[in-house]
Amino acid sequence: MLHSANESTLVLVDLQQRLMPSIFEGQRVIKEAVRLANIARILGVPIIGTEQSPEGIGENVSELKRLCDRTLTKHHFDGCEDGLVEAIAASRRHVVVTGCEAHVCVLQTCAGLLQQGLNVTVVIDAIGSRVTINRDLAIARLGKAGATLATVEMVAFEWMRTSKHPRFKDVLELVR
Repeated sequence: MLHSANESTLVLVDLQQRLMPSIFEGQRVIKEAVRLANIARILGVPIIGTEQSPEGIGENVSELKRLCDRTLTKHHFDGCEDGLVEAIAASRRHVVVTGCEAHVCVLQTCAGLLQQGLNVTVVIDAIGSRVTINRDLAIARLGKAGATLATVEMVAFEWMRTSKHPRFKDVLELVR
């Protein structure tokens, strides 16, 4: 199912300073999340970040934190337990999710969003775990649970729908 930018919210799950060095290909995950967040910003998609116990793991990496409209502190692995659903505008029924760790907080947050009746897209090139088997199994479970699996570029073009979109050239600069 395709979703437009005006019905979407981007959620950046726990891309935190002290966690990212332990994530397999963590710099790539950050790069893709930054790229998607910049595309969201261009297209007017709200961006919510979450930080798991930031007193221990630190805040989200600065290049992502500054792109967020709002950052929620959480202690549950499922961000929905700490106010994520309430932070998403009622008119925005599609949630695009990136972040870490795929098999813990991304998986449980997506499950919570799905249980709330929201449409969820997991951006598989912008999620990570310390161990690849955990990431890969999380992707499989999320797809089976009803989340749409996509890449940064898939989401970008889905949000625009046409090369006639007024911001097409701006987004294309980030896709190339």
